[in-house]
Amino acid sequence: MKDIADYVPGPPPKWVERFARFGLIAKGIVYSLVGMLAFMAAFELRGSSEREADKKGVFQFVLEQPMGKVMLALIGIGLLFYAAWRFIQALRDSENKGKNAKGIGRRIGYLFSGLVYGGLAIYALKLVLGKPASNSDSRQTLASELLSQPFGQWLLGAVALGMAIIGIYQIYYGLSDKYKKNVQASGIKSEYESLMIRAGKFGYMARGVVWLLIGYLFLRAAMHANPKEAGGTGSAFQFLEEASYGSFLLGAVAFGLFCYGVFMFMRARYQPIST
Repeated sequence: MKDIADYVPGPPPKWVERFARFGLIAKGIVYSLVGMLAFMAAFELRGSSEREADKKGVFQFVLEQPMGKVMLALIGIGLLFYAAWRFIQALRDSENKGKNAKGIGRRIGYLFSGLVYGGLAIYALKLVLGKPASNSDSRQTLASELLSQPFGQWLLGAVALGMAIIGIYQIYYGLSDKYKKNVQASGIKSEYESLMIRAGKFGYMARGVVWLLIGYLFLRAAMHANPKEAGGTGSAFQFLEEASYGSFLLGAVAFGLFCYGVFMFMRARYQPIST
């Protein structure tokens, strides 16, 4: 039986590589700005709010700058390219992950990533075109939909567990040698390699903390059958800010997310792209 990828035409290799690098740059810009805005919110600089420091808040921030529509359009197009690259990785198995359980799991992860960043790209481009974007929290909407189903609390609890697992894996990935092998395979100079490894470590760990917090918020929403308790990145930032030494905790996570943005820039410059 043929794999579904066998029915998808393969794009020219250079086309794939350019999409990937442009997409990584766009992702790097978004995470760098998320980290910057979250850090400003942590220490109450320029009236920034932790709830405005998520990805959608970043798009609004960019839009309000000089030449904001042009910059946001480029970011939106870049995120579309990133999503397209992820779909190619998932459907064409360009990373040679294989068809065993582990390989299929990784390819499903690429597909999920493509859907997420594709959605963000569409949101950004809608803002550029002046179309009204929904102000509702998409995570709360998801939680509400799940809770309305039979065994809704169990379903929402399962989603929360999945998010927590993603967070744990991100932290593990940052602490392990797995991502370092990709950095070392890029052939960059040793001083840049060291910087890239550190940026990746802080970045993956910070992303892991955010995913764990989002998972906790979803679990709390499931336990109380209250979708309003669910939330995304902005809610996770607010949760950190309200904890003991919250400003320092949020500041540390914000620094890690900024490092992740830097890591994306370095991946765009140095990472070999499999086609």
